[in-house]
Amino acid sequence: MKLRVHATLRQSRANGPGTRYVIWVQGCTLGCPGCFNPATHPSAPGEEMEVEAIAREVRGLPVDGVTVSGGEPFEQPEALLELVSALAGTSIIVFSGFTRAEIERMPLGPAILARLDVLVDGRYVEKRRIARGLRGSANQVVHLLSSRHRMADVEATPVGEVVIGPDGELRMSGVDPVGVPK
Repeated sequence: MKLRVHATLRQSRANGPGTRYVIWVQGCTLGCPGCFNPATHPSAPGEEMEVEAIAREVRGLPVDGVTVSGGEPFEQPEALLELVSALAGTSIIVFSGFTRAEIERMPLGPAILARLDVLVDGRYVEKRRIARGLRGSANQVVHLLSSRHRMADVEATPVGEVVIGPDGELRMSGVDPVGVPK
């Protein structure tokens, strides 16, 4: 099974508690105005990555967990379910523009939710921007779906980071990576 991926970041501290491997999926039909990642909206480009290859890479890294963002992860439900299943035992956070209620009505939604530790849900609303506690806008909700993390862990996550890649490329990440209100 393959997951259509926009980008990955091998180690991040601004995408959930601890050090995390981050996957941004490619493709989102929600198109929230003001979204920080509009390049992830089209279904192409994006790299088709084998889910098992992603899981092997994660297992080989000194990370505390995995964060899946987008794009919209739940628009690739089969691959997302395979990924979160392959990473059983690992802390998993998923960001989605869909609400938890919408996800629960999706055919694979409940099975995916059962394997997550944290779901951050809700469409980004630019006029309600807060950029803290893993939420981009005030309407978004952080759901603790397991006992692995406490809300204090989520709230303590840095709002942004700049990562310098081995090629010298600068990458910004987090819910407020530039620290400038829009």
